[in-house]
Amino acid sequence: MNIGFDGKRAVLNMTGLGNYSRLVIERIAEEYPRDMLNIYTPKLSDNPRLDNIRQLHNISFHLPPQFAFHGGLWRSFGVTNNLRADGVDIYHGLSNELPLNIHGAHIPSVVTIHDVIYRTMPECYKPIDRKIYDFKYGKSCLNATRIIAVSECTKRDIVRFYGVSENKIDVIYQGCDESFRKKWDTNDLKQLHERLHLPEKYLLQVGTIEKRKNLELTIRALSSIDSDIPLVIIGRDHHGYLDYITRIAKELGVYSRLKFYKNLPFKDLPGLYQGAEIVLYPSKYEGFGIPVLEGLESERPVIAATGSCLEEAGGDQTVYVNPDNPRELTEAINAILTGEADTERMIKAGKIYATRFDTKNMASKIMDTYEKAISSYSDYQGSKQRP
Repeated sequence: MNIGFDGKRAVLNMTGLGNYSRLVIERIAEEYPRDMLNIYTPKLSDNPRLDNIRQLHNISFHLPPQFAFHGGLWRSFGVTNNLRADGVDIYHGLSNELPLNIHGAHIPSVVTIHDVIYRTMPECYKPIDRKIYDFKYGKSCLNATRIIAVSECTKRDIVRFYGVSENKIDVIYQGCDESFRKKWDTNDLKQLHERLHLPEKYLLQVGTIEKRKNLELTIRALSSIDSDIPLVIIGRDHHGYLDYITRIAKELGVYSRLKFYKNLPFKDLPGLYQGAEIVLYPSKYEGFGIPVLEGLESERPVIAATGSCLEEAGGDQTVYVNPDNPRELTEAINAILTGEADTERMIKAGKIYATRFDTKNMASKIMDTYEKAISSYSDYQGSKQRP
């Protein structure tokens, strides 16, 4: 099979959609070495996260023609010319969108939709961004031959907001990077603590510092938790929300207990997870919630929030709290720290639950979706040609 991928996020993004894109490309290339993978990207970068992908023999990168219009326009329109010229059998938009003229490529297409949070929590987005996302992603859902949703929650949202038949949607859970499954030894963890000046014990929250990720809930809960336990926060500030978090933390007298880190090398993340007392992810709404899975794979107790898809990511032994109730989070954290909760059982069950997100299985299911898309596209083309 000759597969085309929208490679913008894989090449240029360090987190989130970039991680998903790289994971899918790498696993399909490794599991299906006879297939050719074509990565279409507006430009290249020296992103170190691409090192493994660059070494795979069945992957090639494609840039806009020398005299093409702007890279963004090429990605939305012009790339279809390249798909036809390169003999691509199927095109996969890995990050919510397809070229707006994908039908002009005359090939089946698949789009992965990660979330439609711009619809469920519109207050978290600028009006112009909401309109752009709604237009582009909505068109992609309608134009795609098949859709991959990263959770049942996202599937329900796609059906609800875009009127797409649920029969057109395959739920395929994403896995996390294999590095989270590798146990760090004591010496490596000690060196990490020394290099990053980490506290001996800490709570951990990973994610962009923005309203939806709900760091505020954790800050408010922290004021009622043992003062010897600080909170390590990994993520970049989004539109100045860190200023608001700082003000709340100072008002509550817990600002000195916050340790902020951003732009950390990805290779450090598994160690940071494994060194944490508890992994926290009380986000108000997610499409999947990869930090929950990373916490389970790192064999740490995890506390997440109700209200979206996080129960899908965390299973029965993750603790879930109301995302608007700091007292619930405080009680859940204290139960784990004091030994009231059966942490050992949580960790063991969480590790077992995480096996359902095996990345080899993910690649196999994605290939099944490609086959279904090719088959249904051929049937559709055949029906158009019959008198």
